[in-house]
Amino acid sequence: MSISRIGMRTAVTAAALVTLGMSACDMMPTTSSSGPSFFVTSVGSGKGADLGGLAGADQYCQALAAAAGASGKTWHAYLSTSAADGKPAVNARDRIGKGPWRNVKGEVIANDVAELHGNNKLTKQTALTEKGTVVNGRGDTPNTHDILTGSQADGTAFAGSEDRTCGNWTKSGAGSAMVGHSDRTGLDESAPAKSWNSSHPSRGCSQPDLVGTGGAGLLYCFAAN
Repeated sequence: MSISRIGMRTAVTAAALVTLGMSACDMMPTTSSSGPSFFVTSVGSGKGADLGGLAGADQYCQALAAAAGASGKTWHAYLSTSAADGKPAVNARDRIGKGPWRNVKGEVIANDVAELHGNNKLTKQTALTEKGTVVNGRGDTPNTHDILTGSQADGTAFAGSEDRTCGNWTKSGAGSAMVGHSDRTGLDESAPAKSWNSSHPSRGCSQPDLVGTGGAGLLYCFAAN
């Protein structure tokens, strides 16, 4: 065999190996930026709106994410808190990173904070749990579309003395928390009825109260990094 033919075969083999290498890389798992970066909790804590404050709520999101194989990220609950005990209010929109955020199917629900609080892609079909299941909405039994947020439509905390956070997520009795509708459906066609994060106050803070309103103490969880 001539040297020229050997050279040609070597070149072809090298090119094939490069192609195979590229294909293998394409199929390898990506970095921690891959995978879901948003989910609705599949179950409530069982203590109503007493989540142990923001820290406890974040830990709950982290635990559910880890159980679903979505660890390696810093998960925060989409919750606002009111100013109290010398501490300033906390806005839910400021705790969830910059986006984009994807559900467990890889569907982008919002590219950034502005889109999330504007023309986002949250619907009953895209607001999925960490397990990839659809949250029961209006017309389902039981209806669990009330998601705890304590927030106004723009993702900020409520001002004034009126409690909309069940004592900054430490109460499971008397009180009230603002909720949103994960299925974007309510009693009418008004903006609050269709709001994912600021639809109406709950009837109380206990688990039975939240269930009676149309919820189960569920949360929105976002990867903040």
